[in-house]
Amino acid sequence: MKMSVTRALAGGAISLLALAFSANLASADCGIQGAGSVRILSNDFEALRVVNEAAAACATDKVTVKANATAEHKNIQGPALSANPAEYTVAMVANNSIVPLLNGGLIRPLDELVAKYGSSLKPNQLIKIDGKIMAIAFMGNGQHLFFRKDILDKAGLQPPKSYEDLLADAKIIKDKGLLEYPLAASDKPGWDLAAEFVNMYLGTGGEFFAKDSAELAIDNDNGKKVLETMLAMTKFMKPEYLTYDANELNKVWDSGSVALMNQWGSLAGAAIDSAKANPDVAKNTGFAAAPTINGGKIPAAALWWDGFTIAKNIPDADAAVSFQAMIHGISPETIAAHPAAATWLVAGYTPGPAAVGVIGNAQGGARAYPMQPYMGLLHTALSSELADFIAGKQDAAAALAKVKAAYDTAAKAGGFLK
Repeated sequence: MKMSVTRALAGGAISLLALAFSANLASADCGIQGAGSVRILSNDFEALRVVNEAAAACATDKVTVKANATAEHKNIQGPALSANPAEYTVAMVANNSIVPLLNGGLIRPLDELVAKYGSSLKPNQLIKIDGKIMAIAFMGNGQHLFFRKDILDKAGLQPPKSYEDLLADAKIIKDKGLLEYPLAASDKPGWDLAAEFVNMYLGTGGEFFAKDSAELAIDNDNGKKVLETMLAMTKFMKPEYLTYDANELNKVWDSGSVALMNQWGSLAGAAIDSAKANPDVAKNTGFAAAPTINGGKIPAAALWWDGFTIAKNIPDADAAVSFQAMIHGISPETIAAHPAAATWLVAGYTPGPAAVGVIGNAQGGARAYPMQPYMGLLHTALSSELADFIAGKQDAAAALAKVKAAYDTAAKAGGFLK
């Protein structure tokens, strides 16, 4: 994949969010033209389940619709779409997970399908690579601050705007006896732990790689500051903090034992849904942009978009019905029925309370998740090599050295480094 594509995707995440809340175009209905099979692979969280269920409503005696929503989607998508015919006709993707599919030539351009069936789409939903539409974005996402209004009020505090303030506030809350462990984070070793590092490092303004190179550039003061901040936060977390991924984090929040955390915007709606969540916690939950770090001016969180792609190795008839089903899945009517499930990028969407944090990140100048083709190798290295550090068994310098060694090995094997 060309570097020009990388920049286009990175900028696209910001422009999508900036333009998300305008226009009101007519939506497609579910009167699918043609016959075939729709087989959807997606991550597993509320917003994507909403889309999958709406697409499933398009099933007829001529069109079959099946969906596999799983947290393992990134590990499945490559092999599944490499088969001929592909196991899935639709792959839900985000900034990072589309890159391997592009590199492998596993997804098809959508220009003709958009022209024929995409009249409800807004221009900023069209993710273009080298001038061709390769994905349709339908929601913005990112991790941002969740805070307990009642706990902060009792402590005489305002929502923290920096990680330095967050740590100071956690100490005050603990010292006042309001909560024993006021902080939580998705520090489970693996993808979630790596994402915590990426979020904070973006907030420092530093670059992950040397200019126009795959050479790693995080072994510096910014990298050390991020790790020191992550470790300092664990002193105010429950002893089992190493078991918390993003999904578990919402359960901890719902228990009422946490006052401050960074969590995905796509899970904000569930946290304030008094019909499903703890009503006492839900009514006292507030959202804000992610904190800054180390004197930085921008939220320390990555901007993301989520969307869908259509597999290359499938019959054209399956591609056509799959595209139409997905357009119904992300239609304005679907989104109007589930406005709190995400920060939608769909015509007619009006942001509600659950969208405050993601919008705050975008308006605060948060940076997009890096889209270099070797960023996935770094994320994997962070996933595996930060485990000892976050458990308190290793210092920051040693952790960064391990990350670099693991990354360099993978980057050389991938042909990105000599």
